[in-house]
Amino acid sequence: MSDTTPTTRPPKRIALELDPRTYRQAELCVHCGLCLPACPTYTENGLEADSPRGRIYLMKAMADGRIEPTDKVLTHLDKCLDCRACETACPSGVVYHELIEEQRARQHGLREKRRGLADRIIDWICLNVMTRPARLRLAVLPPRLLQKIGMWRPTIALMRKLLGPKLGKMQQMLPQRGGLWPKPLDERYDANPQATIEKKLTVGLMAGCVGSVLFDDVNRRTVELLTHLGCDVAVPRTQDCCGAIHHHGGDPDGAAERAKHNIEAFGDCDIVVNNIAGCGAMLKEYDHLLRDDSAWAERAKAFSAKTRDISELIVELDPPSPPHRVELTVTYHDACHLAHGQKITKQPRQLLSMIDGLRVVPLPEADMCCGAAGTYNLQQPEMAADLGERKAKHIASTGATVCVTGNVGCAMQILSESQRCGLPVQVMHPVDLLHRAYLGA
Repeated sequence: MSDTTPTTRPPKRIALELDPRTYRQAELCVHCGLCLPACPTYTENGLEADSPRGRIYLMKAMADGRIEPTDKVLTHLDKCLDCRACETACPSGVVYHELIEEQRARQHGLREKRRGLADRIIDWICLNVMTRPARLRLAVLPPRLLQKIGMWRPTIALMRKLLGPKLGKMQQMLPQRGGLWPKPLDERYDANPQATIEKKLTVGLMAGCVGSVLFDDVNRRTVELLTHLGCDVAVPRTQDCCGAIHHHGGDPDGAAERAKHNIEAFGDCDIVVNNIAGCGAMLKEYDHLLRDDSAWAERAKAFSAKTRDISELIVELDPPSPPHRVELTVTYHDACHLAHGQKITKQPRQLLSMIDGLRVVPLPEADMCCGAAGTYNLQQPEMAADLGERKAKHIASTGATVCVTGNVGCAMQILSESQRCGLPVQVMHPVDLLHRAYLGA
């Protein structure tokens, strides 16, 4: 007699548990393909799985239990720059970055198992050195000394051979600017206490981790420029990393902790301003990051609402025309997290157009990612190098001597890749030019 007792099947294991609100973003995708020409990785290799549409399909299939998170699947997802150009192109309004960031957070453990020694060293440096300005100052002191004596370029070539492409890329990106030991801005930095226009508002400056060390001069010019335009500028010493490195690296809890700290630090400021596109995009998403925290949701929403990019704020101040001429030919590169993350494209160009003598030449593929993408160029150096070379050649084709961009990551990537390709490109922040135009050389 056969046993007719029904067997109990084990429940299907779901490879990727997504928040229903995030899963909804995958359902909004109609697979039209309009995002494909905007995607840097797809335009480089033409692989459907390396396009936003393909990655959405992979993530949804894992969430539906139809595929497993194999090495091949995760490789395609890891290759995403999270540049958000697909969001600008999408007619259905898919907020793609919510999908890829939640996927990385949910499957963080799987990603860690696949990472080699170089990846782990880079992760440790990014989380424990790059996000701590005091430690970063100490870490870059030896390279700064080598720069001063003219030995840094040959040292880079040697390090690339000894350390491999990923760690070698980290050494290559160090810009040759700034002092040996830049001092942090004071809590209230009176760069130019006699504002030429009646005081308008109190502005808190998010100094940035890497920016406050490697691009300290941009921060100081930002303070001087805003003070000149009538703002009372404060730089809270208690401010922390914006949390972008943690969030994009799959650690939303670490990002949330830093978000709460910054909300407290900037509580007395009318406006929170930044001059780093990646930081600005993160600050404006504190409301999303803390939306389920009842104690912080409203405060995060108010904080995000008062956050501004420096170009955005200066346009809102409605400044007079700058009095000094700046005789330069420049081209403008749209940082991804400024153009696609914050939808700020007109304001920087509007401010540059106000500078007498400045000639701005259009840049082909101005809003295509340069390959920096936070720490992407350290984790995916081959793809980043291809995108960086593509960007550098476009810049060179304009005939401009200077590339202007509003993000330190883009600045370091474009400068380092231009040097690697032997192209004479100088990189400046819009603040550099505006400071010269308003306050003189």
